[in-house]
Amino acid sequence: MTNDIVSTLESLLKINSPTGYTIDIINYIEDLFKAKKNLFIKRTNKGSLSVSFSERPGLMLSGHIDTLGAMVKEINSNGTIGITQLGSYPLNSFEGEYVTIRNSSGKMLRGTLLLNNPADHVNRKVRTEERNLSTMSVRLDELNTDEKNFFGINPGDFIFYDTRYEQTESGFIKSRFLDDKACAAVMIELIKDLSNSKNINSNTGFYFSNYEEVGHGSCVGIPDSAEELLVLDMAVIGEGCSGKEDAVSICAKDSSGPYDFTVTNKLRDLAIKKKINFVTDIYPHYGSDGSAALTAGYDVRVGLIGPGVSASHGVERTHRKALEETYNLAKAYIENFGI
Repeated sequence: MTNDIVSTLESLLKINSPTGYTIDIINYIEDLFKAKKNLFIKRTNKGSLSVSFSERPGLMLSGHIDTLGAMVKEINSNGTIGITQLGSYPLNSFEGEYVTIRNSSGKMLRGTLLLNNPADHVNRKVRTEERNLSTMSVRLDELNTDEKNFFGINPGDFIFYDTRYEQTESGFIKSRFLDDKACAAVMIELIKDLSNSKNINSNTGFYFSNYEEVGHGSCVGIPDSAEELLVLDMAVIGEGCSGKEDAVSICAKDSSGPYDFTVTNKLRDLAIKKKINFVTDIYPHYGSDGSAALTAGYDVRVGLIGPGVSASHGVERTHRKALEETYNLAKAYIENFGI
């Protein structure tokens, strides 16, 4: 089972999906399930996807498939590309990363995000200069022989960061954008498992949101039949938090406030009963699709779980065991919904 999750995760990470450009990955997920007759598949107008076992599910599981990224802001006079961020992330963590620019006609061009004047032999402030949007730009891997059209690149074109995906023999998964493709992979494998089960809980649906990184992922798309929303998103690891890379975290509270008392307690009770490796935690600087749904006015009880992810919004890492425990807890909750 874990091998399937990891394989699915690797496939998802190969598909560029910065917030605002998620059509390719939504198409991919829809194609996985459109041939199955026992599923109800629906897209929202803004491009998110629901896959349900009922037209009116009472329990929805939500995870987001949009990631961090960038857009072309301007073409600088020296032929580098000024950027604007998609989502919030520390630029120092992305310095030196290879990127792909998708120009206006869909052509892909390569480049690197660097400090302006990045040569150590020239710029003696290269070690100390602040990394921000005015001091960094993308160096394009093209000889500048197209000064008039600049290779069809225009403001508003999307920029995709490389993921640097790697599995280790010790079970770690290293990659950018495990937030939240790790949980999307768990959800996909849950759908596959449930669709092949004779004892399926048909009162369950799954929602793949596409604007979580900018705050409005699940503001729409959750059916009005839903009584509970179980959000699957990466768990925090760091000082003052209890998250672990080989465990699933149950979040009791984040920046937006507490999650539902009864849902959180039920998750904790199920984890203990099923001997799932878990922690309960509070996230100091965090919001989720559950936060967005509640802000939008949905009358649902919301819970939040996810695998521990190190160096969030940077060079992320988790462990196969965390993916497995997230899968196990989500499946247990589905099986015990309404009980």
